[in-house]
Amino acid sequence: MDAHNDGRALQRLLDELGRLPGIGPKSAQRIAYYLLEADAEEARRLSNAILEVKQQVHFCPICFSYATRDTCDVCADASRDRSSVCVVSEPRDVSAIERTGSYHGLYHVLGGVISPMDKIGPDQLHVRELMQRLASGEVQEVILATNPDVEGETTATYLARTIRPLGVTVTRLASGLPVGGDLEYADEVTLGRAIEARREL
Repeated sequence: MDAHNDGRALQRLLDELGRLPGIGPKSAQRIAYYLLEADAEEARRLSNAILEVKQQVHFCPICFSYATRDTCDVCADASRDRSSVCVVSEPRDVSAIERTGSYHGLYHVLGGVISPMDKIGPDQLHVRELMQRLASGEVQEVILATNPDVEGETTATYLARTIRPLGVTVTRLASGLPVGGDLEYADEVTLGRAIEARREL
């Protein structure tokens, strides 16, 4: 391979790494040079891991979190409290709440939040599927655990208004989470306290 093609290959790698969230040009460069200096087997392991996760991980048909089997581990766990559903924006929020060890019910992932600026309304989220889950009457409490920012609060308010006529208790994570913050970055103690001190809306 000539030097021109070498340079193009490196630039392609830098471009792809730079598209990843939280990776700026300098971080992309550090990762690219690390991979260049790594042996071929290490690079192959990384590329295989990326391909495997894309091939094997899919959305759970019940809660829309990530799953490697028919349903995710939480939905498949018979010991979970089926009378409680915690509604979150993204699958990564499930992981954040699970790390606290404070919650033992089920989840429902919306796949985003209501954001008129981005033309995202309830119809673009998994709201209809949530209402179908609540129709059986088994769920007694819905915990709204969207982020404490404008879009998260808008989404929580909409869901509370929609769910309350079903006779289901609707609660929201309590204070302790910083306004404008992300659940993903909250520490376990703060997030655990917010879950334990949730309030009814």
